Amino acid sequence: MPATAYDVRNMLRTYGKQATTARRLARYRRMLRASGAEDEATISREAKRRELVERVTAEIMENLIVTGSENPVVADIKEQIEEDFGERFLYAYPPEEQDLQIFVLREDAPPEELTGENRTIFLQKLWEVALEKVDDTML
Repeated sequence: MPATAYDVRNMLRTYGKQATTARRLARYRRMLRASGAEDEATISREAKRRELVERVTAEIMENLIVTGSENPVVADIKEQIEEDFGERFLYAYPPEEQDLQIFVLREDAPPEELTGENRTIFLQKLWEVALEKVDDTML
């Protein structure tokens, strides 16, 4: 029985979602081990809000930006970061990898991966933009 293009595309989409979930769970387990799974202390309402905003921002950065989500907040973040840097970007998790890869898309050249200091600067700016957008949209 030959596989149709739809079946192959659907299988690859499902595999991509499973791989993303596995990476997220692996990161979560590492964070729990590193923190010692400490008990929650009584914290102020503003501190709880800030923690929630940071968790949502981390989720956006780890998953939604890469998967091409239709979420308007994700679209705003991508638009803002492309405006700030003046270039288009492609985000990807290669198979079997834990770290996000970021490629600069230029019309006259093949995609170029951001590495080293440029990657660090980009990720810091992406975090700031995402944090600001999430904070602005949260009630």
